[in-house]
Amino acid sequence: MPPYETMSFHLETERLILRPWAESDAAEFTALLTERGKGTPAVEDIRTAIANLLAATATTGIALLPVQRRVEGDFIGYCGLIIGRSTIEEPEIAYELCRRVHGRGYATEAAAAVLDAAVATGRKRLWSTVGTWNAPSLRVLEKLGFERDRVTTEDAGEVAWLTRSLS
Repeated sequence: MPPYETMSFHLETERLILRPWAESDAAEFTALLTERGKGTPAVEDIRTAIANLLAATATTGIALLPVQRRVEGDFIGYCGLIIGRSTIEEPEIAYELCRRVHGRGYATEAAAAVLDAAVATGRKRLWSTVGTWNAPSLRVLEKLGFERDRVTTEDAGEVAWLTRSLS
């Protein structure tokens, strides 16, 4: 286990609750991933993905958490810390929300809570990698104080690497 505190797996904001995954999230998680336009993953594969996310959390002490609206109680996406293209010492912040709730500030609100949770673990820096075409996501990161480090080219196109100091 790295020399960091475990991230809080229950985060609450004015409008949102971020909490650990449950098997009951599989259908809504499937619907979110289907919005990417690359087909519909099998719910069984999503249940396996949820089990893998929970196992990774137990191993790393960081988590990608489902986001639900506090009043409505509905699943609207996920937000959290992952190793992704980075490291356990300097993980990536990641988020994705259902299209029906875009443009309401939920991504910024959830990511700000995750940022605070990352600070509490004792980490010094976070990363995020985002397709350069994804202007809304880049705006969220800018609001949170992330700065562009570099751009790389991958099979899916250009990826912006952004970083934020937590000190």
